[in-house]
Amino acid sequence: MSELTQAQLTRIKQVLNQRYWALLEEVRDALENAGQQQYIEIIGNVPTDIGDASMGDALADLNVAMIDRQIHELRDIEAARQRLADKAYGDCMDCGEGIAFERLMAYPTAKRCFRCQQQHEKTYHGENTPSL
Repeated sequence: MSELTQAQLTRIKQVLNQRYWALLEEVRDALENAGQQQYIEIIGNVPTDIGDASMGDALADLNVAMIDRQIHELRDIEAARQRLADKAYGDCMDCGEGIAFERLMAYPTAKRCFRCQQQHEKTYHGENTPSL
């Protein structure tokens, strides 16, 4: 494991737990408000024409994308918790060096040190980006 102090690990665990519970609450709220809520917010009633329905559908898709992002972040937090339990937290998955505490505080689910993350982004930039 990287050379993080016990106080630093405790602080990171707190940050991870706070974010985890906040995300769970956001997902619950989003799921409770799913359905026709988008239409109500747009026009105050059931859609009156195809344009209103289309806008409601677009907002519903946006809601699903936001929930998907939140669930992905929840999984990242769970993976970080597992790395903590396995004593592998804070080690770069590419070079094996320790990830700086400042980076971990800014991005507690980081799997790579700053240098390796930059290289990863240069190498795989746009890999999952759809194209026409």
